[in-house]
Amino acid sequence: VQLQASGGGLVQAGGSLRLSCAASGLTFRRYTLGWFRQAPGKEREFVASTRGNGGSTYSADFVKGRFTISRDNVKNTVYLQMNSLKADDTAVYYCAAGERIILSSIQLARAYDYWGQGTLVTVSS
Repeated sequence: VQLQASGGGLVQAGGSLRLSCAASGLTFRRYTLGWFRQAPGKEREFVASTRGNGGSTYSADFVKGRFTISRDNVKNTVYLQMNSLKADDTAVYYCAAGERIILSSIQLARAYDYWGQGTLVTVSS
């Protein structure tokens, strides 16, 4: 299984970025896909996730109204559209996949089976 994240970069506060994560080696539609992030000196934290059919999505409170997760089960790709970026959003963003994740665990990194390599997002103020 491989998860390849891309789309990070340097953006000014208030700007937008779209992250992509292409998956291979798994039956994509069976997996919950999530985005996590880790800022320097901080623990990895949940950002958003989407169930296999794309019908159910979940987001951390600090990104609601700004970030949107979506997936394309034909292209085997999950996206994170990030708008109104703030300096506090600066972090390495990771995509992750998990096949059997109960709702109460969906924000827990340990519930996910596979991880991408991360893509750096830097927001300048």
